[in-house]
Amino acid sequence: MDGEGGSSGLAKSAAVKLSEMGERTKQLGTAMRDPHQQRRIILVIVCVALLLDNMLYMVIVPIIPDYLADLELEQSEHVHVVMHSNTSANSTSQDKSNKDNLDIQIGILFASKAILQLLVNPLSGTFIDRVGYDIPLLIGLTVMFISTCIFAFGENYATLFMARSLQGLGSAFADTSGIAMIADKYTEEGERSRALGIALAFISFGSLVAPPFGGVLYEFVGKRVPFIVLACICLADGLMLLTVIKPFSNRTRENMPVGTPIYRLMIDPYIAVVAGALTVCNIPLAFLEPTIANWMETTMHSSQWEMGLTWLPAFFPHVLGVYITVKLAAQHPNLQWFYGAVGMVIIGASSCTVPACKTFGQLIAPLCGICFGIALVDTALLPTLAFLVDVRHVSVYGSVYAIADISYSVAYAMGPIVAGQIVHSLGFVQLNLGMGLVNVLYAPALLLLRNVCQMKPSYSERDNLLDEAPQGLYDTIKMEERRAKKKGYSSAGNCLSVDENGFDPFRGQRSLSEESSGPECT
Repeated sequence: MDGEGGSSGLAKSAAVKLSEMGERTKQLGTAMRDPHQQRRIILVIVCVALLLDNMLYMVIVPIIPDYLADLELEQSEHVHVVMHSNTSANSTSQDKSNKDNLDIQIGILFASKAILQLLVNPLSGTFIDRVGYDIPLLIGLTVMFISTCIFAFGENYATLFMARSLQGLGSAFADTSGIAMIADKYTEEGERSRALGIALAFISFGSLVAPPFGGVLYEFVGKRVPFIVLACICLADGLMLLTVIKPFSNRTRENMPVGTPIYRLMIDPYIAVVAGALTVCNIPLAFLEPTIANWMETTMHSSQWEMGLTWLPAFFPHVLGVYITVKLAAQHPNLQWFYGAVGMVIIGASSCTVPACKTFGQLIAPLCGICFGIALVDTALLPTLAFLVDVRHVSVYGSVYAIADISYSVAYAMGPIVAGQIVHSLGFVQLNLGMGLVNVLYAPALLLLRNVCQMKPSYSERDNLLDEAPQGLYDTIKMEERRAKKKGYSSAGNCLSVDENGFDPFRGQRSLSEESSGPECT
């Protein structure tokens, strides 16, 4: 009897637990169907993907130079055993040549990710516009997972180079589709700026925390562990994407408009100005990362831990810059260009003061200034790209954020290769003065964006195709407002809008209307 009572109690307990699990699953399913809850989950998925990508980009900084140096040393020892009769002078010359060759190999390895990302982005942006944001994000996470596993188990330069290049391929899909998905799901300008600001904070956290994370794990548990940890997080993020968004089960792209071709976006003067600003503001960070450690070692005799933690304090002013810009943009959205210009001036001034620093404590201040300025520029201008697409083109964001990714990739592709050559030829001081001057001189170009907020939306085929609830910024125009606009609205010169494709959405209404709202603009 006791046995039967015990088994009955266990059965009841199991039934209660199963019921609770079923209720929680039901609540989770309801939350996933709620658009507001779903977009929060999507924001988490995208932020984790961006965090992973930037951690993978920076985690190799303390690992790869030392690992490749050990490989080079093993090869050199083998050569010395074979050629034991060499003189000491020849040995010294050979060691210097090997060091120069190692520096070149490291520079090419670091830059290969950004170079491939730069080449793939025009294709990935078009692909994202055609198939949506979820499948490209899944492709990017899959490729990043494979590249991370290769990094973990690769034991020669060729394998590591292939893994680094594969990461660039994955980033071209994951970064672009993730940012575009945020722009599409968060429709109001204030919400969009806040969501993109959170994404930028994760990007900054990944970039600045990865070097100490990789260095500590590499020192105590070896090369493989940091990459295995990141691969597991990448796998979990991909599984969450499959569970929440279900990329292959909900295909609605057939009813969505075709995005503006990327080449047309590139020649849009407003988008070109924003893309140029994103490139210029990231040049100091991209050029200092591969050069500042050697400069610190030679000028201020910094220890290894100081060089490893150089950029970590800059995370806090970067997050502060994101927060301040989001708050200011909510109150004065028409001044986004001004926040970006101020950020570029701060970057320029901070870059010029880096060579004057004599201690590690002094160096923290200008590096924090650089990251604070980058936060202002990125947080102000990334939402501006989406708004420009909304008002001047079609509200599909894959290609425009591929252009943004190209802008970043240009800076980070040049940095590891060009920065060292500039330091060797002209000096570290001249490098920083040049980067600072370029940022200050580019800031006035953002004046071109001062009237962007006064632009009217473009009326494209999305007006005719959209029958469902609002999805992106353009869709958030309420149906009543859209009907009112379709009846005609007054603007400068009493003109009606004709979109960039020559499509006049009001022609049908004017043919039925007895009143004319004004001559058609040409």
